[in-house]
Amino acid sequence: MIAYLDSSVLLRVVLGQHDALREWGRVTQGVASALVEVECLRTLDRLRLAERLSDDVIAERREAVYRLLEAMEIVELTHAVLSRAAQPLPTALGTLDAMHLATALLWKEQTGKALSMATHDAALAVAAKASGLRVIGT
Repeated sequence: MIAYLDSSVLLRVVLGQHDALREWGRVTQGVASALVEVECLRTLDRLRLAERLSDDVIAERREAVYRLLEAMEIVELTHAVLSRAAQPLPTALGTLDAMHLATALLWKEQTGKALSMATHDAALAVAAKASGLRVIGT
């Protein structure tokens, strides 16, 4: 299965959380916005400060993020993505989630391939469903 993976999915895998994506083993190709690197690394930095994680733990988790990103197709934030995200959407959605949805929809349109939206974010899941994407992870 080809899945668009948002940062909520990657972070739960990297952090070893018990409620990580059940379908993770079925994802044969991951697609993500360049936003996920920033979102994941900023979250790890916040956790480092809030939970006083050691340098070794942070280095291990940052490396895990980079390994996941290397294995995925990363879609850059182009003018087309930003323009699409700025347009009205079928449901209420914040800015970053709108960029994720726009990236997924444009990738699907440009490749003609089936794409599932993998997210643990309820608002993004609803918007993806309303846009015709299959949603996993919520």
